[in-house]
Amino acid sequence: MAFSTLTVDDDDGFVTVGIDRPGVLNALSRQTLSELRQLLTSVVGVRGMILTGSGERAFVAGADIREMSAMTPDEGEEFGRLGQEVTQLIEAAPFPVIACVHGYALGGGCELAMACDYIYATAEAVFGQPEVRLGLIPAFGGCVRLQRYVGPGRAREMIYTGRTIDAAHALRIGLVNQAFATRTEMLAAAAESLRLVAANSPVAVALSKAAVNDARGRAIDAALDIEAHAFRRTFTGQDMREGTQAFLNKRKPAFPGK
Repeated sequence: MAFSTLTVDDDDGFVTVGIDRPGVLNALSRQTLSELRQLLTSVVGVRGMILTGSGERAFVAGADIREMSAMTPDEGEEFGRLGQEVTQLIEAAPFPVIACVHGYALGGGCELAMACDYIYATAEAVFGQPEVRLGLIPAFGGCVRLQRYVGPGRAREMIYTGRTIDAAHALRIGLVNQAFATRTEMLAAAAESLRLVAANSPVAVALSKAAVNDARGRAIDAALDIEAHAFRRTFTGQDMREGTQAFLNKRKPAFPGK
């Protein structure tokens, strides 16, 4: 597929997607979000994905403010729901998605990163939900996901004040998994992480991701029930048989789910 605002590199099922609007710090326009939706609803054979930004200054500096400034209330809601749809598609993807953040990840950029399975960052990364400074609120899932990462108190503080934080602070409060000195090191680490995941049963990985997402925020009994049902499903496929037999026979598994 050809896109105007995205770059897509497929290396044997390991896909790197770059938001490619460096002239406006990769701001998320309607077109960018629509292209992300198109990509996420049409990809096949993906083993893992890295989401990053083009250029040296930003992952994604936010939603396209010039576009938003002229929107009617109905258009604003439609734009917000489009952003929510994209972040939900990332969250629901049956393969791991790693956000690799270099430079600004503000507003919609922070929300895009939080929809991924985990976040890697460079020392130059800056995170924040500064929408209140523009008379707006986070609308692509920030009010929901940020508190899941850092807790309600820190989320409220970041959203209400609009204050930004650096990579070291983001790592300390659990928003970021790992921080790296350079972009090259970060991307290499993300690629290695995806390859480690891809060596495992893709069925088990997909079920684990779904269980983690579905159980979040539920009462313990309901969450454990979700986990039990997902565990049961592993017994219905061949990956579990292959994995356990390979372990018992001391050989490398060849998962048929791949």
